[in-house]
Amino acid sequence: MGETPVRDDGTVTRSAEYVGSFHVDDCCLDDQMQQLHTQLKSLKTCKKRRSVSLKFSIKGVKVYDEDETTLLMAHALRRVSLSTARPSDGQFAFVSHNPGSPDAQLYCHLFKARHARAAQFLNLLLCRCFQLSYLEKHPEEAQDESVGPLPSRAPSLLNQGFPLSVSALVSFRRAPTQGLLPGEKVFPLKNNRTTEEQLSSQEEVFTSSPSLVRKRAIRNKVLRSGAYRSFTYSPHKQRHLQDLLNSPQGKGQDKMPVRRARAPSLAETEEALAQAVWCWAGITTDSSSSLLAEDVLGSYLLCPNPKRPGCGSLIIRFSSGLVTHLVDNTSNGKYLLENCHIEFSTIAALIDYYTDIKGELDCPLSCARVNHCYEWEENVGKALPLALHQGLKRKNAKYTQRKQWV
Repeated sequence: MGETPVRDDGTVTRSAEYVGSFHVDDCCLDDQMQQLHTQLKSLKTCKKRRSVSLKFSIKGVKVYDEDETTLLMAHALRRVSLSTARPSDGQFAFVSHNPGSPDAQLYCHLFKARHARAAQFLNLLLCRCFQLSYLEKHPEEAQDESVGPLPSRAPSLLNQGFPLSVSALVSFRRAPTQGLLPGEKVFPLKNNRTTEEQLSSQEEVFTSSPSLVRKRAIRNKVLRSGAYRSFTYSPHKQRHLQDLLNSPQGKGQDKMPVRRARAPSLAETEEALAQAVWCWAGITTDSSSSLLAEDVLGSYLLCPNPKRPGCGSLIIRFSSGLVTHLVDNTSNGKYLLENCHIEFSTIAALIDYYTDIKGELDCPLSCARVNHCYEWEENVGKALPLALHQGLKRKNAKYTQRKQWV
């Protein structure tokens, strides 16, 4: 499906067909998922649909008409409790709590995508919004990336003071490289000039001012006057790039600087977006495992195996708790899940297979994800997390049952 187009405000727009909305019981998470899938299965042949445009961002989900002129629905992300999909039927759905309605009143909004991959992509977008929203609210649980010393830069057209107009030249007789190019012959130097003198002369040329370089290029009939001028590269940008390139790179390289990985976003290809959701990209493994324990049955986390370098781990949430399965690399370059007998050429093929078929697992993998920043209380300034919400409901149920026996 290519790269995800992201607007300046961080939103991603995708088209789908709106099927309808139905009430969802506010029961325990596993029972709620069972009810959802039963209802979605019964609506897969529904013919009454409306073409809409879905806009995703870490702020929420908006539903517009096909022309993107009329707003039909708007759901803040903190009001969306979970996202799910049935790719085989091209269905995508999310459960939300409508503002102003009672706390226990939840609705599932169902959409029909063009095909299975489109439905899966819609679900991945919303699941990634959940993760990015959690990262924004819990920056202390973000994962850092260690970066080693930066390699020394070889002389090039960009780091020797050239404007973009000269860097675009393709007719230079000799590139500013140290030493000979592959396959270049050695010719005797004129006027008994040494190799060092020639290199220093080249270095002098390529550290001169841009105007002087251009004049020399024209005088030597390397560049035609008026050719290859750039209209997109301002002097301010050139000075900024030059300052970055001239900054000392050798200082403090032995300190192994640690810098934060690039800010995660929705601007990913379909494959990169799927991997980000599977790996909970940007969140530490310990935090991801803790969140996984409160997620839907069959949800999973893909992470490196700490004991087997080069191998991965697939942590799955079963009814008995979290279970870790080793993802082994076979001798023929394929992937094999621990205690299973089928090899796969890619991780995506492995996950797709065990999402459709349980196989040797306790239950199939689930593409659904819970929003761990979901706020279920309407009238409280600081809402309780979803896990505490589920715990309070269980506690209230026990209290009601005990009160009936008294």
